[in-house]
Amino acid sequence: MDRLNAQKRHANMAAIRSKDTKPEMIVRRGLWKRGFRYRLNHKRLPGHPDLVLRKYRTCIFVNGCFWHGHGLHEVQSKKIKVKSEKLTFDFVNSECCKIPKTNREFWVAKIRRNKERDREVQKKLAAMGWHCITVWECELTEQRVQRHARMNSAESRGKSTEGQLWTTKREETLESIAFTLNHIWLQDRKPHPLTPSPRGEGEAYGGRGKRYPQLEEEDMQMPIAAEDDCDYGQNQNNM
Repeated sequence: MDRLNAQKRHANMAAIRSKDTKPEMIVRRGLWKRGFRYRLNHKRLPGHPDLVLRKYRTCIFVNGCFWHGHGLHEVQSKKIKVKSEKLTFDFVNSECCKIPKTNREFWVAKIRRNKERDREVQKKLAAMGWHCITVWECELTEQRVQRHARMNSAESRGKSTEGQLWTTKREETLESIAFTLNHIWLQDRKPHPLTPSPRGEGEAYGGRGKRYPQLEEEDMQMPIAAEDDCDYGQNQNNM
């Protein structure tokens, strides 16, 4: 039973933002602090990705766990019948996504459509030569977690590791995104047997020799995402 009446519930749902959400701002600030520059909500790309990094040919989607059904598993169900669908199905709740019991048929159908649309968008972007990274809301919490085994030798050499074994889930996610972006940048510039060298020396050449289908707007000078450099400088000085 919903504890709110229909008017209150409608007002709460209408107040939810579709962009500039808290998880999205965390990712934007974290990447900006690490030296990455990006565009926001590129209208010419399928799905209007939250962040677009042209240098890395990568799109980043920051998804809310509930709206995009993080961790949900589809199962057959006799209780729920979705209109215009041949199959009857339901979702098993996950740790970070629990479908309301009230009006469950509506929410199951809506979240399923969102998940299908996400898959279609990523397929289209991959066909255009873009990499896709999905960041989930639950991965940006301040929960304290054990640090990944991969550590900088400079950090561990000659220093006590007591304070280095733990970090937050948010910092671990941001570091993982940065690592993935750098890995993509290096992989895209590896020698590729199908791309001839521009010097005509017969050697394989990758990266900048690759040609992907470009959008008309990509050749235009676009403003960088409006992030305040001063804020980050102040934050670092206060730490």
